[in-house]
Amino acid sequence: MDASQIYILVSILALAAIIFILFLTIGKKHKKISTLTYLAFMFIIAGIIFGDSKYIGYSLMGVGVALAIVDIILKERKKK
Repeated sequence: MDASQIYILVSILALAAIIFILFLTIGKKHKKISTLTYLAFMFIIAGIIFGDSKYIGYSLMGVGVALAIVDIILKERKKK
């Protein structure tokens, strides 16, 4: 198998996992996603898009991960 076939296989497996999770969660109430989560997701996607430039891509992904961690900490503190 060459690299392109491996990428296709991984993509198909990821799609299958997403569909499986969606079937498991149909009918359940979902919590609304916070603004900080949207912002973190946007930074991570921007990091993937601008991944050609190492410094910009990794910096954007790092900011996205940091925002996601802050969001998780804030949600855990809110529960207590």
